[in-house]
Amino acid sequence: MICYNDVKLLSYEESRTWFRWYYNNMCTGQLKKICHLGPLVALGMIKIITMMTIHCSRQCWPPEESFGAKINFCLFFILSGCTLFHFISAISEGPGFLPLNWMPEKITDIQFLQYCTICQGYKAPRSHHCRKCNRCVLKMDHHCPWINNCVGHHNHGHFTAFLASAVGGCSISIFILFSWVVTLLSVKPIPFPSPPFFILVLVIFTIGLSIGVILTVGMLLFFQIKAILTNKTEIEDWIVEKAYHRRFGTNEKFVYPYSKGWLFNMKQVFTWDCSPVGDGIHWPVIDSCDQFTLTKEQLVQKVDKRKRARKFRIIKPSYGSWVPIRYGCGVLCNPPYTDETRIKLNVGDIVIVTRWRRYWLFGEKEQETVNDVPVKRIRGWFPRPCAIEIIENSQYYFKSSKSD
Repeated sequence: MICYNDVKLLSYEESRTWFRWYYNNMCTGQLKKICHLGPLVALGMIKIITMMTIHCSRQCWPPEESFGAKINFCLFFILSGCTLFHFISAISEGPGFLPLNWMPEKITDIQFLQYCTICQGYKAPRSHHCRKCNRCVLKMDHHCPWINNCVGHHNHGHFTAFLASAVGGCSISIFILFSWVVTLLSVKPIPFPSPPFFILVLVIFTIGLSIGVILTVGMLLFFQIKAILTNKTEIEDWIVEKAYHRRFGTNEKFVYPYSKGWLFNMKQVFTWDCSPVGDGIHWPVIDSCDQFTLTKEQLVQKVDKRKRARKFRIIKPSYGSWVPIRYGCGVLCNPPYTDETRIKLNVGDIVIVTRWRRYWLFGEKEQETVNDVPVKRIRGWFPRPCAIEIIENSQYYFKSSKSD
């Protein structure tokens, strides 16, 4: 305990304990989603860009002086408000989760579905389990760290509107801020008081921040618009790519079941209040397909994945580091470009590897089971130098290692 001017201050450990208690007991529900690094950073960026743009706009083009200035100010203010509204809505609405222990209406349909051991139920069509949300998500696209939530069936419209509003608002912001800087640096008398140096630095920083938002968020917006127009999520796009690759060189064609034209696809997501169409479990499909066309393909791909699996024994400990310096420059400079976990492994562990790169392997640790179910699934990436392939008991593994 530290005292200063008779005021008692909490120690570091006491502060951590108090904050943990406050977070777990007071920050419940959706507030927990916002009280996270990603959303807090995003909110800070929105606030900085908004405040600096309004400040510079009122100095360069005071709204009360001309009609054009009013239009410019109102347009930015609307886009900034829409950005904040859709950002909070994307967090609060959430992606929509499949009920725990979910079963299809017809018991015979379970043969076409995957089973989730964590949610103790079957995965509905277009549903996928998110390891960060720890739930099966309806029409999962991806887990976004900026909203600390998944993008899925319920919040896809809000998330896309948030991206569009942010890009539009930052475009106007760059124009206003750049004009303010040009006016300040011109030889003509400036129409507003000379600002302090730190304001100039803050404005230049905000310009760079807005440019970064346009480039990164604009690219994400492009992919989201493409996903909506084709009615194909990021995960489904990868499934379809593997489906085409699996049929390469044959006369068999895979038909994606959910795309019924760009206009129909767009209406499934974009409504006047950004609420989605449908329940997230049953989907309109094209005439030549059924509800389980994609799930059947997933099951076949999973069987192929098991056939390709290769066993490795760990000969060096893997520490689960994202910056594995000790394994050499090749491992350090060629990481897998994914947010999937890096796992810790001990010498002697056996790993079933299903994906591999030159310097990295992805697999699941082989471990004891209780009632034929693993205690906890441990899977992720680890450096290739940590493991050696087991080939003595499997002719398939030997062939695979020769062709690798």
